[in-house]
This record gives sequence, C-alpha cells and structure tokens, in this order.
Amino acid sequence: MAGKRADARRNEETLLDAAAAVFVADGVEAPVRDIAAKAGVGMGTIYRHFPTRADLIIAVYRHQVEACAQAGPALLESCATAYAALGRWINLFVDFLVTKHGLAAVLRGDQAGFEALHAYFLDRLVPVCAQLLDAAAAAGQIRSDVEALTLMRGVGNLCIGAEHDVRYDARKMVEVLIAGLRPQP
Repeated sequence: MAGKRADARRNEETLLDAAAAVFVADGVEAPVRDIAAKAGVGMGTIYRHFPTRADLIIAVYRHQVEACAQAGPALLESCATAYAALGRWINLFVDFLVTKHGLAAVLRGDQAGFEALHAYFLDRLVPVCAQLLDAAAAAGQIRSDVEALTLMRGVGNLCIGAEHDVRYDARKMVEVLIAGLRPQP
C-alpha cells in the first residue's frame, strides 16, 4: 500500500478488515455483496481495488499477516501478563487461519505463488510467536521447551476441518492446547 494517500490506505484497510471478518464468519466464498455491505461501500469499489476474488483473498491474507505481526508486541505492552498476550495473539492467529485455509483452494495451480505467501507468513509470524513464548517463559508462566513453529503448527492442525463440522469447536481445542503450556507443578 506504499505510495497511496493516507485516506486511500485507511479505506483499503477498512475494506480488508471487513472482508476478513466476512471470510472468518462465512468462508472465502462469501458473496462480495456481503463484504461491500460490511465495509459500507459499493461492490464496484471492491472490484476496482481487487478485480478478482483471488486478488481480494491474497490481499486479506497479507493484511492479516501484518495485523498479527504488529499485534504481538502491542499485546505484550497492553496485557497484564505475557501469558494473556500469548492467548490473545493466538485468537488472532486462529482467525487468520480460517482465511488461510481458503487460500489454498484459490491458488490451486499456482504453487510458486502459494509457496511465496507461505514463506512470507513464516518470516513475519514465527518471530512474533517466539517473542510471545519467550516473554511468557521468562516470566515463568509457561514451559520453556515449546518452539514457535511447533505451536503454530499445532494450532493450525486443530483448526483444520472446523468449517465442515458445526459440532467441532476449534477455538475450544486451541484453548486446551494453550492451557497445556502452563508449567506443571
């Protein structure tokens, strides 16, 4: 979004936030009119910024990666404990994963594009997760033997398939996983 006027960047961020919320609630195949309504814009505005659904989904993906990356340090500053910051960040990460699962279907046939986005995701989010884990471990709030990528994979695996089974509560299972990081007495 470099080079755009501040108001244009804000408008695009509002649109991406709305699209992300709709994707989390209804999946990446949600109607564009639902995204437009949530963003308070016309459908033409969305198509002007993102000519294809794939363009929109990729932009939401990148937007969510950046939001997750920026949220880690902010949560460490604002939460009462590092463990609380980790828990809140993991909730943001779960929302992101819902969108990410739809990305694979959109980029089917573009393996290089998918791999580049996945590398971007790892480069931006693994260090943030590691920072949160290190802070909570240093405070004695969690065990110290869990690596960021391992935790992120575990959370990701718990989220797979949740969209196909209304009885499965991925967030509840992720809560159990995060509670399991507490040091044993």
